[in-house]
Amino acid sequence: MSEITITGLNAITHPYLKVWDWRIIIYLFLGGLSAGMLVMSSIANLRIPKQSVKELAKCVRAPFIAFITLAIGALFIILDLGKPQNLIWGYLTFQPLSLMSWGTWGIPIVLLLNALYILAVIPEEQRYRLKFPFLLKLSEKLASKVRALAKWNFVAGIFLGIYTGVLLSSFAAIPLWNNATLPILFLVSALSSGAAMIVVIAKKAEIKFLFTKIDIWLIVAELVIILLFFYGLYTSTAPYKKAIKPFFSFTSEHFIFSLALISIFLLLPLALRIKIGELREFEGGFQGDFTKSQVFRMNLAAVLVVVGSFILRAAIVYAGQLTKLSHY
Repeated sequence: MSEITITGLNAITHPYLKVWDWRIIIYLFLGGLSAGMLVMSSIANLRIPKQSVKELAKCVRAPFIAFITLAIGALFIILDLGKPQNLIWGYLTFQPLSLMSWGTWGIPIVLLLNALYILAVIPEEQRYRLKFPFLLKLSEKLASKVRALAKWNFVAGIFLGIYTGVLLSSFAAIPLWNNATLPILFLVSALSSGAAMIVVIAKKAEIKFLFTKIDIWLIVAELVIILLFFYGLYTSTAPYKKAIKPFFSFTSEHFIFSLALISIFLLLPLALRIKIGELREFEGGFQGDFTKSQVFRMNLAAVLVVVGSFILRAAIVYAGQLTKLSHY
């Protein structure tokens, strides 16, 4: 009986763990943005008391943009597969204990609910843009079910927002990701970026002001959860503590991660400061007449939040993959 002893280290005996690249980061960002917009547009339509259908649909463009962003994000997932035809195998079965299976089936369901929601919120005077007669008839039937579809899309948005974080946290071999706080962080970040996007695309001052107030609380929550995320890793075992070192190191190898963390804690507080400033200007009551300067500041704060959301996901995904398999 012979023994084989490996005395050297190379790419085979001590591999560099690389799971996902920029395509997954784009998916995580666009998926989170889409989730946030679905939730926020649902809130915009559900907050109005039961009135006529015309009074319900106050947030029309957000569901449409959410559909486009999620569809593009799903495309990047397909590209990451290497062989897109492999996706077909995922639809031949459903594994309840597999997060990948949940995503494979969940995203199309979210897109379907989103599409029905879009048809429901299209104003009557704009339905002529639907080129196919069956879509026109479907839109007319769904118009009376705006509230029900808004509730379903709210649930779908929460699922999508938290799923991206759960997907990462399930990787037990990657300490930075294997954290129970991560799904909550990604969900709150998604809601914040979704609210920010609605501020940017909204035409009515009332809607802009509503989501500016909502986003203030979401930014505060996000900043607190980011701190708890790092604190939880720091107080854990050695591998987890080591996983956050790139964010607090100014060496040439890890400087980009320190810069990312600094950017997050500059962009989000700055956006918060701008939003609170706008809120104080309306302490006497909302008048519905924004100046150009106020609109610019609200849009600027919203853009800062969206950029911060992207940096957060990119930094966590790439930093997590610095983990190397131990040869001991």
